[in-house]
Amino acid sequence: MTTPPWRGGAGSTRARCVLAPNPGPMTLDGTNTWVLREPGSARTVVVDPGPLDDRHLTAVARLARAEDGRADAVLLTHSHLDHAEGAVELARRLDVPVLAPGPGGRLHDGQVMDIGGLTVEVVATPGHTSDSVSFLVPADGALLTGDTVLGRGTTVVAWPDGALASYLESLELIAARTGDGTVATILPGHGPVVGDPAAWLRFYLDHRHERLAQVRQAVADGAADARAVVETVYAEVPRELWDAAELSVRAQLEYLGA
Repeated sequence: MTTPPWRGGAGSTRARCVLAPNPGPMTLDGTNTWVLREPGSARTVVVDPGPLDDRHLTAVARLARAEDGRADAVLLTHSHLDHAEGAVELARRLDVPVLAPGPGGRLHDGQVMDIGGLTVEVVATPGHTSDSVSFLVPADGALLTGDTVLGRGTTVVAWPDGALASYLESLELIAARTGDGTVATILPGHGPVVGDPAAWLRFYLDHRHERLAQVRQAVADGAADARAVVETVYAEVPRELWDAAELSVRAQLEYLGA
């Protein structure tokens, strides 16, 4: 069965997605820009403004200011341009700060923000990149995962900045939060809302361990370098994705000490 295209819209009671016009093999339907608002509140926060596209940023700003609302901040899950390129311009239009993870950023693990009665908690989820974070909206049981967990398919461990050991730990952390009921919905950076996050996290973890076993076998069978491993392990993947797959393979080889 073909999965219907994701077009954005409501993701949870407190989150609405404006889909950026940047579809592609790596971005799926496009980047999900999330606008968060507590029901009845005039205050909003924007997560991952996406590319520097005037029409998209105008639509995001309009939603952030809807019903005489005002934005408090622009938040970033990580620094990749398909999520962050439009951040400075959107922040200028809304007259708010950009809050980002990583060195020199202003977000840290466990940080709790209150936006007009809306609670948002920062959860460090490194691995896709070293600076990746997710945002928990406890009232909805929703976790905004950026590129750590996608709504369709799997993500890239963006070596050398990304690291597989960290990524597996982040997946286990999210899985634990789905297991204890903290997370009931995943609002990803690309693709549709994940309504059964426990099953999706099991798939993600199983997939990573299966790939590791395949990479280990390819090396044992004589694959001389990362590209040779890609040609063996990712043979069924479209060639346009092989460069991205090679980043994950390099992260896997580093993890295996190969």
